Amino acid sequence: MKHPLLILLRHGQSQWNKENLFTGWVDIPLSTEGIQEAFAAGDKIADIPIDVIFISSLIRSNLTAMLVMSRHRGGRIPVVLHPGEGKLDKWAKVYDSKTRAKCIPVTSAWQLNERMYGRLQGLNKREMMDKFGEEQVRIWRRSFDVAPPNGESLKDTAKRAIPYFEKKIMPYLKKGKNVFVSAHGNSLRAIMMKLDGMSKEEIIKFELPTGLPVIYQYREGKLIKQT
Repeated sequence: MKHPLLILLRHGQSQWNKENLFTGWVDIPLSTEGIQEAFAAGDKIADIPIDVIFISSLIRSNLTAMLVMSRHRGGRIPVVLHPGEGKLDKWAKVYDSKTRAKCIPVTSAWQLNERMYGRLQGLNKREMMDKFGEEQVRIWRRSFDVAPPNGESLKDTAKRAIPYFEKKIMPYLKKGKNVFVSAHGNSLRAIMMKLDGMSKEEIIKFELPTGLPVIYQYREGKLIKQT
């Protein structure tokens, strides 16, 4: 019996990543390089069966997931669900059972969004280092419980991302389903901090590259990172 897999992927480089700007909840698309990163990530997981997909509500997460799946060799098509969205929810029904079997449900969740960077959003990281010092900007970007001005700390992000993961994503793994999550550096760092038992000191040093899938196997009630 094969053990179910969890695939975590930080979206490809965004246009503001490329320009070294704080992005947070500003809805910026992928750069050309980010598009290629997503394709490369898709090639890496192209032969892993995927049963369900989770994305954030931000376009860079959405685009990454769809570009990844465009490389998939499983023959199934992602279908974005819109629960509670009026006619889009009611009218977007698939009535053929064979077609429905070839669909992969995609759920969008704001709880998986990037950390909200408050008054830093849209500002240049290098300029902020020059103004406030490299150590202060490093604390704003990488610390666990210090938030940027009017923004979220990683601890704040964890308070929304981890409960969502445990309540909405884990049940699929427990049912034996393979799950693909396309999200963001900090929402995924928060989840991985929990999964890998990292301390506050360890998470400060942990950087999650864009476009590189991280795979866990669900076995005996635990998620075990694969090398």
